[in-house]
Amino acid sequence: MPSRPHLPRPHRHDVLIALSGLLGGALMWAVGVHNNQSFFHTPRWLGLIALVVIAASELLRRSRPLVGLGVGTAAISLDVLSGGLAVTFLMYTDLVYAAVMYSGPGAARRIPRLCGLLTVLATVVPLAVYNDPLALLVGTFVALLTLTPAWTGAVVRNHREEAAAARLEAERVALLAELDRREAVASERSRMARELHDMVANHLSAIAIHSSAALSLKDPAATDEALGVIRENSVRGLAEMRRLIGLLRDPGETSEPAATSTLDALDTLLEQARTNARSGGQDIVLCDERPDGAAALPAPVELAAYRIVQESLTNALKHAASGRVDVTLAHRADGPLEVSVISPYGDREGPRAPGSGTGLIGMRERVSLLGGTLDAGPVSGPGGTVWQVRAALPLGEESARRVP
Repeated sequence: MPSRPHLPRPHRHDVLIALSGLLGGALMWAVGVHNNQSFFHTPRWLGLIALVVIAASELLRRSRPLVGLGVGTAAISLDVLSGGLAVTFLMYTDLVYAAVMYSGPGAARRIPRLCGLLTVLATVVPLAVYNDPLALLVGTFVALLTLTPAWTGAVVRNHREEAAAARLEAERVALLAELDRREAVASERSRMARELHDMVANHLSAIAIHSSAALSLKDPAATDEALGVIRENSVRGLAEMRRLIGLLRDPGETSEPAATSTLDALDTLLEQARTNARSGGQDIVLCDERPDGAAALPAPVELAAYRIVQESLTNALKHAASGRVDVTLAHRADGPLEVSVISPYGDREGPRAPGSGTGLIGMRERVSLLGGTLDAGPVSGPGGTVWQVRAALPLGEESARRVP
């Protein structure tokens, strides 16, 4: 058999209200303290029944507020006919208040309006029938019994809803702040990883390649040259690592770790790359097609271009075959800065130095942050297949504000 639905357990405060009202009303009924005479010779003991019913309705003030109000309305009508107890009236006002507070939004809006209409009718009708100013007391009594607790409940409910909405908004703002913080942390970690890779990978790759050459060559002169390149890259790598660590340790430092790496330092980078690529038989050639006297490029664009060239030369040192490596910079009027690095693409057993595969990822991240495009891969040409890295870096104001 299907189980019967059970009424929810009343709140302990509701139980206390019901018991207090029941005991207080029973005491007043016992000593004969009534509000007025009974109407139509209604027995006084019916007021005691009304007291018990309305006290039981108090148990439903939170769980079933409209049911409690309906039962309480019937009980208060019976109480008024029997002479009325002040405690019964007081509990009924609480039922009206609870109906507005704990019922649904629709009922919470309608109950104060109905109470207002009832108050108007209780004021106008007796005054019209009896034509006596004392009849206004009926409207006053009904207003105190219904309209006042209904308005009070509406005001309190409105404040509670506003407070709940404010809490939800505060939680939403806190959640968004936490998401922004996590995104900022992730972005900062990604930026630090790119900078660390770009600053150190080139030197470590050269060290690995030349150390392998020094171990395999039997020529003392070639070994000494390889060791010299190893020492130079070690010193430069350590210097850049110290600078990066110093910037990370200083919380007041706001400059970029690679802020000094601009296209003005490209000649130094290419000279160093030529020294490292000498053992691989590669010749690095720069073709700068930028017009003379052009306006200075935004710092983020220069930094991204420098890092793209640096990473492309590092990859060429590790993977490219012997031959010419062309580095091209081009900047047309009102157009993006174009960076191209083309290196020989030959069949090799493997790279000269191990790699992590994050170089291309870092370049794509830098270009994406500037809203540009990057293409990297083998391209067929008249002289055979070459590996081409081609980036287009926009120079708009939005790019100038971004930091790669």
